[in-house]
Amino acid sequence: MNDWLGRAAPDLDAIELLARATLNDLPAQFAGPAQGVVLRIADFASEDILDDMGIEDPFELTGLYDGTPMTEKSVMDTVDRPDTIWLFRRPILDEWAERGDVTLGQLVAHVLIHELAHHFGWSDEEIAEVDRWWE
Repeated sequence: MNDWLGRAAPDLDAIELLARATLNDLPAQFAGPAQGVVLRIADFASEDILDDMGIEDPFELTGLYDGTPMTEKSVMDTVDRPDTIWLFRRPILDEWAERGDVTLGQLVAHVLIHELAHHFGWSDEEIAEVDRWWE
């Protein structure tokens, strides 16, 4: 129990390191397309994002893909901002503490891969077919 004395919760940089390790370990067919996505880490989603999504509790959103899925892109599109994956540290840490059955690295990887799947054009339903995380 005293192992945690004097330690702080993992900071934004620690979460980013875990996420980048996941990106580095992606299979080749996903690694290339993933390189074009910007990774951002924040404590919480902004009020604007939460309002747009109809989310009242900021702890309910661990990650977000903000962009146009690859399946919907066209060479004719005007790009106004890069595709971005957001990971939200505080909700991730909260879920990690509540679960107690996965490592922080596993949870960060799960959230990142889920958002990356949206970049590839997968729906939540399609992701759920291959990722039975809640079980």
